[in-house]
Parts: sequence; C-alpha cells; structure tokens
Amino acid sequence: MSIKYSVILSGLILSSGSQVSLAHHAFSAEFDAARPIELSGVVTKTEWINPHSWITIEVAGEGDSQEIWEIEAGAPNSMFRRGFNRNSLPTGTEIRVTGYQARDGGQRANGRNLTFPDGTTLFMGSSNTGAPEDGTDPGQ
Repeated sequence: MSIKYSVILSGLILSSGSQVSLAHHAFSAEFDAARPIELSGVVTKTEWINPHSWITIEVAGEGDSQEIWEIEAGAPNSMFRRGFNRNSLPTGTEIRVTGYQARDGGQRANGRNLTFPDGTTLFMGSSNTGAPEDGTDPGQ
C-alpha cells in the first residue's frame, strides 16, 4: 500500500513542477521583435513577482479613451540590481516604456527601457530570453 501512495505522491509532485516550468517562456513565444512599441502612461500597478515583474500602465487612447497596458520586465532581483526598488514605481508615476508588443496584438509588451519624467532611464528587459539586443542592454 505504501508503494501505491509513493507513486501517487511522486506523480503529483512531478505534474505540479511542470506547470511552474511552463510559466517561464522565451521572448519569441509571446512577443514580436518586429513590433517595437513606445508607450507613455501612468503606473496603476506594479507586481514584483517571479519569474517576471509586471508593470501596469494607463495610456491615453483615441479621443478620451484610456488603454490599460501590461508590461513584462525582468525578475525582481534583476530589477533591483538595475536600480529599481519597491518604491520606484508608486501608483500615479508617469513613465515612458520602450519594448516589443505581444504577438497576439494584445495590450501587453515586453519592456526594454523605462524612462522617468526627469530623464532617468533604467533597463528593465529580461536577459537571455531571445529578446533582440538594441545597444541599451547592460554590458553592450
């Protein structure tokens, strides 16, 4: 009977691990290097979660409409090493983001650089994911 439970437990552990590994993806699986994008907007939410941080911004659309964009960034630890901290992006902060739009044309992007109103620019891209290099990556 204990062998049966061991097999079931092992199966559960292995299947739960596969879901976690599927969450991390290569750049080209979700984003399109041929669709560079520049967005200016106001931060509405910041999520410092693994494997990628997410910044949600409200961007002025056509007329009086507002669009909500989700910007994928590097892992929290890499973002902190690049100069971000948990207080860098409070709700209401105006930012400009360059990056690459989602393949499906949705309002999601992989962020490359984030610029604050004072001109300070921080690299927010994910390294080693297949994202195109543009000369602004650290070490270039």
